[in-house]
Amino acid sequence: MTDSNDTPRGPKHAPNTVVLDAKGLRALAHPVRVQLVGLLRKHGPSTATRLAERLGVNSGTASYHLRQLGDAGFVEEDAERGNARERWWRAVHRSTWFSEPELAEREPEAALAYLQSVAAAYTLRTQRALSELQTLPDRWRGTFDMSDWSLRLTPEETVSLREELRALLDRYRSDDPETAAEAPEGAERVSLIAQILPELDTPGADSPDAAPASDPARARSRRMESW
Repeated sequence: MTDSNDTPRGPKHAPNTVVLDAKGLRALAHPVRVQLVGLLRKHGPSTATRLAERLGVNSGTASYHLRQLGDAGFVEEDAERGNARERWWRAVHRSTWFSEPELAEREPEAALAYLQSVAAAYTLRTQRALSELQTLPDRWRGTFDMSDWSLRLTPEETVSLREELRALLDRYRSDDPETAAEAPEGAERVSLIAQILPELDTPGADSPDAAPASDPARARSRRMESW
């Protein structure tokens, strides 16, 4: 999880979260590294070979990026699983927060590369889910949703919206490899990807370029559901 405005809040975020500094930001400014960290957090410890197969890269590439992530403190060797022939890696943290606007100003290229890598990872996750829709069990088909809403908010209202969404998510069971066995029967992994995207170049209500009130794109939210 990434946040570009403030430090993590709430008991679920603080214990096992890394807040990016300049070194960490530069280390994660690569799409393969973002995906490697994500896979280790999502599925638990693994080897470079298995991770490479998931990502469609060669094991040498995965090994190199894992070592770079290790040097930056995002992953570490799992000595209990590793042996002389095979190195196992595990994630050090459960989530990542990008919380300093000043850091983005000092490291603009790394900040942009990191955020673009996160966005690419979200896109891949969505595309993977879409490709599997037809094979979902019947009782899961009605759960899928892709929606977007156009809102006109102040910066303060936007922050309030973000915090309300976080509070809502805190009411639900989080997923990680260590606690998966404690979930009730029938529970599966569900990914919720939230994006709050300011569009400051959009014409305002008083602009001559603004859409008329009768325009359906302005009059109601846009929503698409697959099932």
